[in-house]
Amino acid sequence: MTQSGCRTLFVGAVDEGHRCLEALVARRERFVGIVTLNDALAATTSGAVSFEAIARDAGCPLLKVADLNASTNVAKVAELRPDLILVIGWTRLLGPALLRLPRLGAVGFHASLLPRYRGRAPVNWAIINGEPVTGNTMFFLDEGVDTGDIIAQRRIAIAEDDTCATLYRKVAGAAIEMLEEQLPALKSGTAPRRAQDHERATVMPRRRPEDGLMDWRRTARQLYNWVRALTHPYPGAFSTLGGRRLFIWEAREAGPDPHGGTPGAIRGTESSDLLVSSASGLLALRSVQWEGCPEMPGASLREHVGASFASAGAGA
Repeated sequence: MTQSGCRTLFVGAVDEGHRCLEALVARRERFVGIVTLNDALAATTSGAVSFEAIARDAGCPLLKVADLNASTNVAKVAELRPDLILVIGWTRLLGPALLRLPRLGAVGFHASLLPRYRGRAPVNWAIINGEPVTGNTMFFLDEGVDTGDIIAQRRIAIAEDDTCATLYRKVAGAAIEMLEEQLPALKSGTAPRRAQDHERATVMPRRRPEDGLMDWRRTARQLYNWVRALTHPYPGAFSTLGGRRLFIWEAREAGPDPHGGTPGAIRGTESSDLLVSSASGLLALRSVQWEGCPEMPGASLREHVGASFASAGAGA
């Protein structure tokens, strides 16, 4: 039994969840168990981190799963008799059998101002779309996709130099604030809740590694957003040069293109960066990586000045 009399189960897999769990453990919150991905699945999940050390520090059992909704895993969770389930930094829906277990409900977080940007990769999509503001929403999980009643929200400004990694750190900070504010009410069953306005909902599609293909027919700003939205810990933006795949991990806008001409054309170097034409303006490639090789400065490709990247791309 936890100190508060509320038996809490934590479910998480990626850095946001780990940061939140660290903050809760530091507050001496106790848990009946922690659920995370098994090692094989974690190895193929962007942003996944190990929960072994923190489970050990928290002194509670760690359950590693491939499918938490599998009947054997539902039975294991039921044996823990959770009153409340916190789901933070988890990439899969909880099924009806799990949702029925906790008497106080299952609570999750979604990195947007719900009902906007429901679905997959909300932070990545917000950056790709050039949004100036996103947010984080704490809500009760139901059987829908990010459709449950809202408990609390925080607005988060997106800075021009934010990447998916830095923005997710802001998202985690907002989640910690809301947890500290709302956890006592959640444990007592008195947390606020308001229904979402489903008519205002937008749903974002899943992103796959192959969706990172650069479309040089876009503007330098759009391409800059593309790169920073897909950089580490995600699979990355990429293009093809001389028949080889090149990942672009960091870029910047480099002003007007005095040459104009073909999008994807390599114009020259500036400091340690490689300058490439877009539909409007130059994009400076700061950190790049041939597939299967180490990262290097963009200017390392200076021998390709005068060549062109493939101009067609998947687009946003």
